[in-house]
Amino acid sequence: MSAIDDLSFFQQVASRGSLTEVARQLGLSLPAVSKRLSQLEARLGVQLMQRTTRRLSLTPEGTQYLEGGRPILRQLEELESALNSRQPTLRGRLRINGTLGFGRRHLAPVVSEFARLHPELEISLELSSQPPSLLDDQFDLGVWMGEPPDSRLIGVRLLENPRILCAAPRYLEAMPEPTCVADLAQHNCIVLRQFGSDYAIWRFHKDGREYAHKVRGTLSSNDGEVAVGLALEGHGLILRSRWDTQEHLDSGRLRAVLTDHQAPRGDIFVVYPHRAHIPQRISLFVRYLSHALNQRLPFAAVRRD
Repeated sequence: MSAIDDLSFFQQVASRGSLTEVARQLGLSLPAVSKRLSQLEARLGVQLMQRTTRRLSLTPEGTQYLEGGRPILRQLEELESALNSRQPTLRGRLRINGTLGFGRRHLAPVVSEFARLHPELEISLELSSQPPSLLDDQFDLGVWMGEPPDSRLIGVRLLENPRILCAAPRYLEAMPEPTCVADLAQHNCIVLRQFGSDYAIWRFHKDGREYAHKVRGTLSSNDGEVAVGLALEGHGLILRSRWDTQEHLDSGRLRAVLTDHQAPRGDIFVVYPHRAHIPQRISLFVRYLSHALNQRLPFAAVRRD
């Protein structure tokens, strides 16, 4: 194996933290992966990983090898991408991360369409409840709610995504419609428990002022689809993204309330690390994704002035 192959292999071991996961990813047996790691350590003359029955952890030498090798692999990838930029056929790997609900409903179909156009491109789509780091080379890009949390990441806004306070008409027939944020104290609020944040505090703005209320209710969930379903059944108010409620608002199954107040937005971004040269498979997918999502969700299309 070349030094570059060893670097790439070790990056996978370090990012996944499990020889079993690496073996599954590479299509090798666990003993073969373990042997390759031992051979690499023998070649370098240092121990790179501490092994226990439960986990792997980097030694100081492993950390140095990982951090020093990362820019080398990135520069090689960018060089090869630049050399291949005129070729119409996309090859290599494209590793995408997305959120669960949006990923299932909208991102997965777009990935399917893109894969059909580029059959020689290996695409991996992983969905998670919380965005992972994009700085450890485990993913090439993420499709998330909200702007990038790190200045080392590029964020391209794909869709506008206000949050809407709404309920089923049958619930609003039994309860007085709220006219101010304080009225939420009288209502059964369906709470979406995500990311360990202050999910029970609903925030709004009106005329330059901020209003916040800690809501309560008899029902909660950690899944957006479940929470919307509970609202559709008439169990209470829900504060949910427009992309997830617009069809129900259009059909009349949900009705927006407190419409003169604005909840914090959760616009949808595609996010990827800064690089000297963006690989063609990433730039073309971002362009395709932006167009496809604007076609699927025209009410959320970003206005490009």
